Amino acid sequence: MVIATELCAMSEYRIWPGTGKLFIRRDGKPIYLGSSKAQSLTLQRKKPAKLVWTQAWRRLHKKGITETNLKKRRTRSTKVQRAVVGLSLDDIKKKAAQKPDFRSAQRDAALKEVKQRKKDSKAKGNKGTSSGVRAPKVPKNVKR
Repeated sequence: MVIATELCAMSEYRIWPGTGKLFIRRDGKPIYLGSSKAQSLTLQRKKPAKLVWTQAWRRLHKKGITETNLKKRRTRSTKVQRAVVGLSLDDIKKKAAQKPDFRSAQRDAALKEVKQRKKDSKAKGNKGTSSGVRAPKVPKNVKR
């Protein structure tokens, strides 16, 4: 034997025959209320989603969900190596495969070359600037 039950408009609990109240709104819509608590809160126009004991709040805050539905499937992000503007992917892989002492020796050689170039340009620059005479710079914010 199946017993016809209604759902409370506020709490969404079952209302068994012989309990609860039927409230007819102004627009003519029937509202079933399971308890005086639900009736009082409905007449105060309280939102069920803001009341912790209602099913609406529990649904909104994901309470009581079965464990089978709880786990979300996550796709793992795969790492992809990409070429940089100055280097191709093959060059990057070659550099990564090189031994650290070889790379440090290359770095030292490059530094020596840069220092030598600076030294040469400085020596060259000193010779050229000695013949030209420049006026002393005057600061802009000084009153004359």
